[in-house]
This record gives sequence, structure tokens and C-alpha cells, in this order.
Amino acid sequence: MSILQCGRFRLDLRRPVVMAILNLTTDSFSGDGLAANPGTLRARAEAALAEGAGILDLGAESTRPGAEPVAEEVEIERIVPALHALADLPVPLSVDTLKPAVMRAALAAGADMINDVNGFRAPGAVAAVAAGNAALCVMHMQGEPRTMQAAPQYREVVGEVAAFLDERVAALEAAGVARARIVVDPGFGFGKTLEHNLALLRHLDSFTAGGLPVLAGLSRKSMLGALTGHPPAGRLPASIAAAVLAAQRGARILRVHDVAATVDALKVLAAVDT
Repeated sequence: MSILQCGRFRLDLRRPVVMAILNLTTDSFSGDGLAANPGTLRARAEAALAEGAGILDLGAESTRPGAEPVAEEVEIERIVPALHALADLPVPLSVDTLKPAVMRAALAAGADMINDVNGFRAPGAVAAVAAGNAALCVMHMQGEPRTMQAAPQYREVVGEVAAFLDERVAALEAAGVARARIVVDPGFGFGKTLEHNLALLRHLDSFTAGGLPVLAGLSRKSMLGALTGHPPAGRLPASIAAAVLAAQRGARILRVHDVAATVDALKVLAAVDT
């Protein structure tokens, strides 16, 4: 599917689009803490656009391994002002949340996309997002953020993740959600070992078989640290390599911290593939 209905926008996915990560919480993977600094948030968003981002993804609760949950009212207090502050920017605004109340508040405040690491499994989540035109990213996660990396196990990870995503897409469609609004994400690092993550990346093209766009979030993740031995701040080269591999295997949205470097790498890939 080359066009994604994404709230106020129709997003052209014939070429991969870069989704820039804007963390509003201080305990996130990259610890941006932008909720308390609206001026910095605006500057970071504008810089991401100048570097070539096609989507901005706002998160007000960390979902890194071991992260503690945030109260929904706190998450809403962080998300809604951020959406209002960035509403005039010419790209879709995505909200990364797994709570139905936050989804409803974000959509009411103008969010163009809801990115749910829990695959819209929470009671009331599907009902919260079914109406309207916002895009919906269905992600696979085994367990929950606090414990998901304790001992993830699968019989066959690619098939099991694909079956989960198919089931959640069917649940959204049964609630009246058009396929033109749906994106799928295998959930790299969310309840997966290094071997599981590599298998998913190796076979990422299998997730495109149903015709839905695939989102891949590999930027700075622990799997890259396991392969390179570098901490998050030193994982830029590995993140770029992973993004290019994901794009080659069919990913149409790449969720990243380092926008400019990823955009440059994708330009090289596009030139070779032309």
C-alpha cells in the first residue's frame, strides 16, 4: 500500500519515510525530557523536519526494557500541549502510547497517528481509535516493558509475530478501521533476544506480504549494542546499517533518533535502486 491515510495527511510511502523520535519523558531511551522544555521541543521538531523527517513521533512514557509505567493523567499532561505546540508543522504528528485514555486525548488534540507498542490490546483501545482518519501502528510486544526482556521465548519468532499482527489487524478491521490507516511493526527489542531480532530483520519482507506498510524501529537498540559493544550514544553506524537493511527488506517507515544520517543513507539506497 503506497498511500497511508494519516489524519490530516495522505502519506506517500513509495519511498521509505523517516519518523523522528521526540521523547517527552526524562527516563526514555535517549532521555530527551522535552515536555518540560517547549522551546527545545519546537527547535528539535523543526530541526528534524529540516533534516528530512516525514513524521514526528511523540512519546510521553518510556517503553525501554525495565521502564516503569506513567500515570495516564501525567502522560496526557505531557502529550496534549506538545501536540498543540507542533500543530502547524507540515508533517503528521504521531503519539506513542498504549493507554486508551491517552489515545482519546491525543486524537482530540490533533494527533495524526497512534503508535501502540501493545497492539491495541488494552480494553477500550480499539474503540478509542476506530473512528476518524488517524493512522494506527500495530506493534508486537511479548510481555510488558518492565519484564519483556527477562526471558523471551518463541517456537518460531517470525511466524508467531506475523500471526499476532494479523490477528490485531483483523480486530481493527472488524471495528471498521480501513486498511489504508494501518501500519504493522514487528517490535524489534520488545520481548526478543538478539537471535529473535536478527531473524525478524532477516525476514522483514515477509511482513509486507499482506500489503500493509511496515514500520521498523531499530535505532540505537540493545541488539545493536550486543553486536557492536557500543553504548546507545555510539550506535549511530549500526543504526544506519540496520535502517538501510530494513528499507531493503520492505520497511516503509523508519523510526529513528538520527534523522539526517538516516535520510542521507536512504538517498544513497534510492540512487542505487533507481
